[in-house]
Amino acid sequence: MQRGVMYGMAAGAIWGFIFLAPRLLPDFSPLTLSVGRYLMYGAVSLAVALPFARRLAAKLTRADFIALVKLALVGNLLYYMLLASAVQLVGVAPSSLIVGILPVTVTLAGRRDHGAVDLRRLIGPLSLVLAGIACINLDVFSDVLSPGGGEHATSVLTRLAGLGCALGALASWTWYAVVNARYLQSNRHFDGNEWSVLWGIVTGLLGVALGAIVWMLPAGTVQASLPASRWHLFWIVCFALATGGSWLGNMLWNAAAKRLPLTLSGQMIVFETLFALLYAFVYDDRWPRTPEVLAIVLLLVGVIWSVRQHTLEPAPAAAKEAPAH
Repeated sequence: MQRGVMYGMAAGAIWGFIFLAPRLLPDFSPLTLSVGRYLMYGAVSLAVALPFARRLAAKLTRADFIALVKLALVGNLLYYMLLASAVQLVGVAPSSLIVGILPVTVTLAGRRDHGAVDLRRLIGPLSLVLAGIACINLDVFSDVLSPGGGEHATSVLTRLAGLGCALGALASWTWYAVVNARYLQSNRHFDGNEWSVLWGIVTGLLGVALGAIVWMLPAGTVQASLPASRWHLFWIVCFALATGGSWLGNMLWNAAAKRLPLTLSGQMIVFETLFALLYAFVYDDRWPRTPEVLAIVLLLVGVIWSVRQHTLEPAPAAAKEAPAH
């Protein structure tokens, strides 16, 4: 369990960077960012897989391939398009903290899985996580709803759209986290690295198909006219996202998911939120505001409390209620 927690924390530290990419590349659409990132992820994964490609191909089943396509579509392409849209519309802090509700949604989704802790023991930790999310959401609209704000109607609609995209990203990643963890725990013929590179190759293939569509859209024509320096930065950022945010981050997360029950692995996602906030504050060259500090403290205390609940011996009644898999 300790190794699983460390893997989950490391994945969160790497994934926190993905929230900054849309800020670094505001002149590229979320769809283009998603395609670029996952084309690179596919190329990196293919290069990593070459030395043991025959072994991977021998173990890959039709069910594995179908699962990989579903996970790539929802957990990669759809998730990052929604996340990038949210960051560009409403900012890093609100987006990361809404996605930070993942510890709650994943825990609730996995409450009946084998190894899960009785939900009654997690009411306290989850309440702190929800309180932290409430703090940042109140902060999002504080300036818009204050008297004398000016362009309130447009600003409110923009921020509502951003929050809606963040909620969509939350829903897609909740689905991915639950389905991926359950699949890995019931199909142990791949280790974390093998599953990550297979996932990357499938994602890259989907990225090629989606990229062909992007370049036929009017938005693709506009972005093609950007200066070469912007495209150089685009591919550098996409390479960093592919190697760190996708391949290495997913490998660490898969290693954590194989060692932790869903009710605990869900809590590890909060470290993505905390590191995303840290990187955003450094990038913006500012200290966090009071609601942001309170949200960080509540989230961190809630996760530590939840980890503590998982290290305690489960009650016999709860153990009997856990369904067999």
